[in-house]
Amino acid sequence: MTSCDMCGKDTKLCSTKIEGTILNVCDSCAKYGEKVRAPVHKTKYVKQKRYFPEEGNKERIVKNYASLIRTKREQMNLKQEEFAKMLTEKESIIHKIESGTYKPSISMAKKIERQLGLKLREEIEIEEIEIKKTKGSLTIGDMLKLK
Repeated sequence: MTSCDMCGKDTKLCSTKIEGTILNVCDSCAKYGEKVRAPVHKTKYVKQKRYFPEEGNKERIVKNYASLIRTKREQMNLKQEEFAKMLTEKESIIHKIESGTYKPSISMAKKIERQLGLKLREEIEIEEIEIKKTKGSLTIGDMLKLK
């Protein structure tokens, strides 16, 4: 048991708002203010979304996308502002893409390709590794042979 903030009595306390201040007081002193309930903290569980790459999406942006976009835009005599309006994107995004600090998504790359007539996407080559099944369980030596 702790003591009351007003009278000093050792008894069960409750939180009470007295003259704008929340105090821990006994039941007899609580009549001078309004009892305050402690906020109930509910624990939120946030489910993390797992990323599963789509099987149909097997393409990536080419490495020299920034220079390709900039040179083609300049050949068409477009300013970054005009090009951004054509794509309905912010000018700052176009600037970041052309400087190479921001890599466009596949959908944005498709929009840029349509406007400029470029090829910014390339197919990803996926190699399938064939694992030979052995009788019994795998050993460390089997794993070394696989590599």
